Amino acid sequence: MIPEGPLSRFVLIKAVLGPIMRLMFRPRVEGAERIPGTGPVILAGNHLTFIDSMIMPLFCDRQVFFIGKDEYVTGKGLKGRLMAWFFTGCGMIPVDRDGGRGGVAALMTGRRVLEEGKVFSIYPEGTRSPDGRLYRGRTGIARLALMTGAPVVPFAIIGTDKIQPGGAGFPRPGRVTVRFGEAMEFSRYEGMDRDRYVLRAVTDSVMAEVMRLSGQEYVDMYATKAKEAA
Repeated sequence: MIPEGPLSRFVLIKAVLGPIMRLMFRPRVEGAERIPGTGPVILAGNHLTFIDSMIMPLFCDRQVFFIGKDEYVTGKGLKGRLMAWFFTGCGMIPVDRDGGRGGVAALMTGRRVLEEGKVFSIYPEGTRSPDGRLYRGRTGIARLALMTGAPVVPFAIIGTDKIQPGGAGFPRPGRVTVRFGEAMEFSRYEGMDRDRYVLRAVTDSVMAEVMRLSGQEYVDMYATKAKEAA
């Protein structure tokens, strides 16, 4: 884990990249004060393009940790080392998400972060939206909330699909909005993290808030299925 502290790489990266990203993307950040200042917090939001994971953490007061593909930190040579330094410094925790155990590894990693009293960000859709719409959430977000008791703060990122269409290439200048909703708590479901009906109800309530914040059209289908059908 990367410590939340004045000498962490995150603080350095934020100090260097923050002004540049503010100039390029003219971000409008709404409701950041809704993120609790201490204790475990789950941030759950939409996912439009690769740069989402770079933009949102830079405009939060607390360091945000999130899961990323381990291929981002396993590159060789100087470029590989620089990428590993940058991504882990931003709060990315590399996990091998391929195979049947990828989801379990991601869930357990998130649980560990939250049990340390930190902020963990997750995209309930499980992957980037293939067309800008909001897709059905996977219930890992609900299991995480019920296992740890951490509040869920829904968020929406708006405009990143315009500055980095297709999720590849260097982002172009443009306006981005990061909008946070009210914290949601699910203590009434304590001990029910294996009840699939409860997990679906919790997940759907979080996704309803993400939809309200983002203004996206909702599709009651997993994004992975939509990509396979394309």
